[in-house]
Amino acid sequence: MAFLDQKQSSKELDLEEITRKISFLDKWREIFSYHRLGTNNTTSQNHGGSHVSADKSEDGPGTPQPKRQGLLPSSGPCSAPKPSIISSKWNSFPVSLAMAAKLQQSLFGNTVYVFSCDWKKACFRFHDPFSDLAFALEVGKGGAQSVQMAVQGLIIKYLLFTREEKDGNFHSLCAISKQEQKQALAAALAGILWVAGEAQKATVCLVTEDIQVTSTLDYAEDNFTERLQLFEVSEKEATEKFIYDHLQCFSGEGSHGVILFLYSLIFSRTFERLQKDLDVSTIHLLQPNAGGFLCRQAVLNMVLTGRASPHVFNGCQNGKSQEMLHGVPARSDIGYLQWRKCTSEDGLSQVGSMLKTPKLPIWLCNINGSYSVLFSTNRQLLADWKVERRFDLHWYCGQPFQKKPARLTVDTHSHHWERDQREEEHGPGRRCSPVEMAIRTKWREATINWNENVLFF
Repeated sequence: MAFLDQKQSSKELDLEEITRKISFLDKWREIFSYHRLGTNNTTSQNHGGSHVSADKSEDGPGTPQPKRQGLLPSSGPCSAPKPSIISSKWNSFPVSLAMAAKLQQSLFGNTVYVFSCDWKKACFRFHDPFSDLAFALEVGKGGAQSVQMAVQGLIIKYLLFTREEKDGNFHSLCAISKQEQKQALAAALAGILWVAGEAQKATVCLVTEDIQVTSTLDYAEDNFTERLQLFEVSEKEATEKFIYDHLQCFSGEGSHGVILFLYSLIFSRTFERLQKDLDVSTIHLLQPNAGGFLCRQAVLNMVLTGRASPHVFNGCQNGKSQEMLHGVPARSDIGYLQWRKCTSEDGLSQVGSMLKTPKLPIWLCNINGSYSVLFSTNRQLLADWKVERRFDLHWYCGQPFQKKPARLTVDTHSHHWERDQREEEHGPGRRCSPVEMAIRTKWREATINWNENVLFF
């Protein structure tokens, strides 16, 4: 359908009508993209900025590529974020075509997939300050939830065990101000990137106005990745200050904050280290799921430990074909627990002691594919066996129905008749609560009292 008659004079053009029709076509393009009916945008276009020649993919230019995934609306929360306001004193360099292609290969296993809308909407935003959830991030649905909850664990670490001149108790978590929320987020993100960079340097990715690379046969643009500017920082304190100064890039609505952090994490780890971390069981970091993408274990381990280990067992093990598989080599500050209903775990999927017994009593939990955080305010919980007899754990799942963290009392030394009596008092089937089962992967046969909290998970 032609918009204009070729014989029509330019003076007679109705600008508003043209704009309306373009908008109408954009709307249909979004629908086609959403239902996977659109074609790959593989035509090189001149958008300005520096142009870099394309490198050929490993499969070759003639190899069929999978269809692009993810919705790309022209406006709204999923649209490209606004450019960052960056201080001129920081040294940086723009992303290249080779780097952008390698980034997508590391994430998706190809260079034509793009992030789905739930990922683009995800950022690091707190609940209201001075509230029961002042320390907690607002968490959405989709694959980005796992990254948000992993970062949540590091935020709790900072608020409870890192801040100076602050009491590490639960009340202190609820009494933080907006300023303290910002400091906690900057410290958590900077700490994760610094550990991933092996305490040598961190790389922070921000979005600029200029497009640095353009679409080619081997790389499909998303109007985001090709506008990255990379900042390398060689001190941990400087990394924290840089992120604090540009925190809106990770926490603002429409900022693509979680994606930007994930990019920064990969560049801080470097592609070379990432390749050494992974093994034959995991060759890229995300897996497609119902039109979106879920994080593989390597992403979560990279947030928690700094190393993109694909498995949760201790050290290394031989796989079924005798290939070497990589687990977690050492204890980290934050741990990991998982429990799935009606599945038999083999040795490769069982969480080892390195993750079950972290340095600090904070655990990211994967319970039936949903992520939450368990933590204790007592630093000595994992250092003194006497403390482990009876203790409290706080649980936060990030779901809208949770108005405050649940407090659970764990008793690891009750006699069997005490255990049976307590479970009868708190209702039938309580022992089958997924949260309780996850806790029992660490403290077997423990009795768990929800202290009149609603059993909502």
